Amino acid sequence: MAKAPTDGVRLTLAQGHDLAVRALMRHGCDLENAQAIARNMMRAEADGSYSHGLFRLPWCIHTLKLGRANGAARPGIARRAPGLVWVDCGRGFAPLAQEAAIPVLAQAARDNGVAVLALRNVHHVAALWPECESVCEHGLVSLAMTPSFPYVAPAGGNRPLYGTNPIGFGWPRRGRPPMVFDQASAAMARGDIMLAARDGHAVPEGVGIDAEGRPTTDPNAILRGAQLAFGGYKGAALALMVELLSGPLIGDFLSIEAEADDGGTRCTPLGGEFILAMDLARFGDPETILEHAERLFAEIERQPGARLPGDRRLDNRRRSQTEGFVVPKPTWDAITAALA
Repeated sequence: MAKAPTDGVRLTLAQGHDLAVRALMRHGCDLENAQAIARNMMRAEADGSYSHGLFRLPWCIHTLKLGRANGAARPGIARRAPGLVWVDCGRGFAPLAQEAAIPVLAQAARDNGVAVLALRNVHHVAALWPECESVCEHGLVSLAMTPSFPYVAPAGGNRPLYGTNPIGFGWPRRGRPPMVFDQASAAMARGDIMLAARDGHAVPEGVGIDAEGRPTTDPNAILRGAQLAFGGYKGAALALMVELLSGPLIGDFLSIEAEADDGGTRCTPLGGEFILAMDLARFGDPETILEHAERLFAEIERQPGARLPGDRRLDNRRRSQTEGFVVPKPTWDAITAALA
């Protein structure tokens, strides 16, 4: 996760939401879509996921201005099978479709024990943990994944083929926020590399290679070359899994196909998202299952220096409610220019 910016314009979360709504509506979103996107971005800003907050807003605006995304899309939701919720997002952005479809997914999971939500034909540039958390709020275990554009070389390769292909997972807890993690199968999230390039600092070794296939810590060289999967062939195998479950299985794009569809416009990627929900009550007694999981969580926290995934996000969330967040000057300038 990128470091919190300190140089820029400080906003409350409400101010950030209103700014995003105004900018999106100025360039083609209707109110319902703009508010859903803004809510998603403010969840990212609140939790310190700075590469998925207002940083993404100029990219969304660019996509709207070129007509690549439908800012007035309404998701078409169908129960294609008892355990399969099939959604045509109409080339809209993901947040509104997620908000509408997750309750349907939750009911399908309660009906069948497990259920899949297939979001198709959707522009997805957000983090995965918000939808994983939303599924957990229904008392369900969640797993989500989505491809993007080809940024990551396969194991042993030197040219981009996979997206950063994140995987999100959520586990509900009684009386406290769910345990949620969201991690790219790449060694570093694309947005964090872009932030490093913007801010002029290097990234760690192993993050990527330049256009000639040479290891580099220069984020600009990596953006022109290829990212690497974490853990070599292990991360690359997970990236492959994400491509298959979020692409061919649900009838949507691979990352290389999303790039071809984009046609060099450099808009947000169009593709699919795969979300799996599991109902604890169909596996056993929910309280017993949750108590058993808490034993593991307690053992993790008992070790000095160890923490549960997502704890840092929750700390940021509590702090941002009173302190707000900082919009770095380059992002602020791009947004205010879009409103001029």
